[in-house]
Amino acid sequence: MEWAGEGIVLSARPHGENAAIVEVLTAGYGRHAGVVRGGTGRRLAPVLQPGSEVQVTWRARLDAHIGHFTVEPLRNRMAALLSDPERLAALSAFCALAIFALPEREPQPRLYAAAQALLDGLAGREIWFGAYLNWERLLLEETGYGLDLESCAVTGATEGLAYVSPRTGRAVTVAGAGEWTSRLLPLPPLLVEPAITGPDLRAQMGAGLRLLGHFLADVLAPALGDRPLPEARARLAARFG
Repeated sequence: MEWAGEGIVLSARPHGENAAIVEVLTAGYGRHAGVVRGGTGRRLAPVLQPGSEVQVTWRARLDAHIGHFTVEPLRNRMAALLSDPERLAALSAFCALAIFALPEREPQPRLYAAAQALLDGLAGREIWFGAYLNWERLLLEETGYGLDLESCAVTGATEGLAYVSPRTGRAVTVAGAGEWTSRLLPLPPLLVEPAITGPDLRAQMGAGLRLLGHFLADVLAPALGDRPLPEARARLAARFG
């Protein structure tokens, strides 16, 4: 068995004397693990940092085996993030959630494209908040728990969406919310339009993380066996608390 493609490193943990078990996110093969010989050595350890883009070739005698990766570097973003704790926190949350939520070896072309956009934003100078929220929203959608933010669940209006039902994941306008406002989750515009700008983006990021965190923790996590969300996600949310 063999395949080759580009991937984003999610994790690398020591295995044996100098090897590493590496998990990558790919478009065609989803979240996939393999053993990298020499993965903890001087040459490959810097390549196998979370968020790095690599060219990988996977080989195994049988498809059910963990197999081995050979790895070539394409792009290492870690140097661009080291001086920014918030961007590092976002990278850690992205990697942890991908490992937590995604099934192994299932194609993820949309999530992979969104992940590349997120990592480019984290490594650049632009505001990355919208790209991160968009990735979490797509993660919910691709795992079967997407939000419906197209129109109001009560009135059918497509403008003025202000809240989300914590039970159904559907958007609601102020008029549609009525006396139920206190039971709904505020919907920040940034979650609907990731590219918008403005002076209150940090507050919107916090609101978006709280909204998505509800569905990640109370809907997705129980479906995966009631495991708690990764601590990395909580640490990111705390920075925008």
